[in-house]
Amino acid sequence: MIVVTGATGNVGRELVRILAGSDERVRVTATSRGIGPKDVPPGVRAVPADLTDAESLRPVFEGADAVFLQNGGASLGRIRPRDIVDAAKAGGVRRIVLLSSQGVATRPESPSHGQAVRAVEDAVREADTEWTVLRPGGFHSNALAWAASVRAERVVAAPFGDVGLPSVDPADIAGVAALALREPGHAGRIHELTGPAPTTPRERAEAIAAALGEPVRFVELTRQEARAQLPAFLPEPVADTTLDILGTPTAAERRVTGEVERLLGRPALTFADWARRHVEAFR
Repeated sequence: MIVVTGATGNVGRELVRILAGSDERVRVTATSRGIGPKDVPPGVRAVPADLTDAESLRPVFEGADAVFLQNGGASLGRIRPRDIVDAAKAGGVRRIVLLSSQGVATRPESPSHGQAVRAVEDAVREADTEWTVLRPGGFHSNALAWAASVRAERVVAAPFGDVGLPSVDPADIAGVAALALREPGHAGRIHELTGPAPTTPRERAEAIAAALGEPVRFVELTRQEARAQLPAFLPEPVADTTLDILGTPTAAERRVTGEVERLLGRPALTFADWARRHVEAFR
């Protein structure tokens, strides 16, 4: 049995779909706050639980062989990672695949992107289980923050319009997670996941326009203008580090790792691929 935490998120939802369709012998339990049967494919057990409450996870982990552990996302500062790992081990879990963040390596001094996520990594890596850590950079799906303005005005407004980063498709992260959960050879490994090439915000706006078949205007914001908007989506410390990454990325944050292609045996999905699959969100 495989447990997927964060099962209604961008990665978790894709992972549940992959696992549910992969092998009839694989039993999947999907968990997140407020999840219900309508949120999962047929045959998948949906059990509400909260990463900030490790006790709520104990019955979910009971009898599980492997767990996909989401790092906590917006709730990261309120989770107790060692309690979660202890609950997994008590349930019989032998393999943990953690969705971490590239920031653990590239922004180790950042309380949000580095230190808090590293605490979750440490808890997993110090547990007496097989572990695999996935460290993606930015997600293609972060562009959903533009969906409302594209629908209303056919406008994308973003800072640093010509700074490119190799964002990664959540479907590719899910594909790698499915491998690490089901197959040998990933224990003790850290997989840094990126897309196939850097793209800029201006280029991503063009890809959305191409998917729609309609022009989309790009408006470049100043850092200050972007900073004023981000707290609607992110806590303030997270917003500041996010803007640093978007505006002045390190060489490591610009690098294409090639891990997705090496692991999945096909090229990583481009942002244009993602935009075509999710075009209805922008229509």
